[in-house]
Amino acid sequence: MSKVGRSRAFGSAHLAGDLTGRADGRSPLVLLHGLTFDRRMWTPALAELERRDPGRQVLTLDLPGHGQSPDQPSCGPEDVARAVHLAVEDAALGPPVIVGHSIAGVIASVYAASYATCGVVNVDQSLDTAFLRMLQANRDTFTEPGFSAIWPGVLASMHMEVLPDSTRYLLSTATPRQELVLAYWRQALDGPLEEIEAMIERTTDTLRRTRLPYSVIAGHEYEPAYAAWLHRRLPQATVTVYPNSGHFPHLAHPDRFAECLASTAMWTRPTTVPVATHR
Repeated sequence: MSKVGRSRAFGSAHLAGDLTGRADGRSPLVLLHGLTFDRRMWTPALAELERRDPGRQVLTLDLPGHGQSPDQPSCGPEDVARAVHLAVEDAALGPPVIVGHSIAGVIASVYAASYATCGVVNVDQSLDTAFLRMLQANRDTFTEPGFSAIWPGVLASMHMEVLPDSTRYLLSTATPRQELVLAYWRQALDGPLEEIEAMIERTTDTLRRTRLPYSVIAGHEYEPAYAAWLHRRLPQATVTVYPNSGHFPHLAHPDRFAECLASTAMWTRPTTVPVATHR
């Protein structure tokens, strides 16, 4: 039987989270939601996972500034990855399989390039700079007072309407504070694109060199150019598409997603491990 979930704050960043399951021979899971959401989004998949992989040790966290977690001064990918790592240490987990949706797919990738990890499950997040270029091209739109008027368009691009009512309610926190979104986008909005590209290159170089298991669950087929780029950068990556599931394949198909999570139970830490690169 699984242990009852233990909700508390983890690590020095006091990230709110739930710890369930038991430590055994299976790699623990750490689940990170996307920007403006919270850890509730994993509920349907975790219910399915309990049937397929009962007792699996799972830590679900609210990212800084989300759900029940407090804000933190800087929310760049490396900063959030460090906060997550401190939470993992506080929970006394072994090297986890780290699962990240949307922007947390980037955070999960940075985490895996910096800390002991058994693998990454990236849920519908590209790793190139196409989205960042769009942000920089529309910087004033996002940073000025009209932010609240344009956010519905951002949400529309995620295609929540394809989700059943039974899961769509889990995304009810999607109306964000502008300052929170900008805290996560600050590096993309203000930093030279060359620096961000260098971070992506360092991260993917490390993941490729260590041959870390890397699974992508996407809600749509990738454009051929991006698919080719991803194969060059991470030849070990597998891409599975759940068609017509928008930006939330894990909510559109929680049963299939739970099977994906269950399949990572025997993923192991690579022989060659990353050296922490955080500052």
